[in-house]
Amino acid sequence: MGVLDNLTEEIKNAMRSKDTVKLESLRAIKSAVLLAETSSGSSGNISDQEAIKLLQRLVKQRKDSAAIFKEQNRLDLAEPEEAQAEVIASFLPIQLTDQEVESAIATIIESSGAEGMKDMGKVMGMASKQLAGKADGKRISNIVKEKLGA
Repeated sequence: MGVLDNLTEEIKNAMRSKDTVKLESLRAIKSAVLLAETSSGSSGNISDQEAIKLLQRLVKQRKDSAAIFKEQNRLDLAEPEEAQAEVIASFLPIQLTDQEVESAIATIIESSGAEGMKDMGKVMGMASKQLAGKADGKRISNIVKEKLGA
């Protein structure tokens, strides 16, 4: 579990510094990890890939909540959600820039021989596997659509 190796130490540091936003975020991560480890069909440990997917899901949940709160003019609720999303995202691998994602997808399209939207599923599968944890799925999807001429 390389991605989450220092989670317990980070929780202790957040407690010492009385950083409530960071502490809530870290506890949410720990809770989600424990749920994943104890769920039926689980081996008791989660891999780095599973941990990255879990962290991405937590970040997406926070960002979606913040967007809803902003729509309802509830900035007092949106700001903590965004702050938690940032803390959780700090455990993710460094995200690729749009240019890096575009070049990776262009390479995938070229190597797979994709020609148009009918091949989107094939390209998305390869791109999602290759860029897992390094780029958001929505970003990947939008760039694939753009490259395949949607």
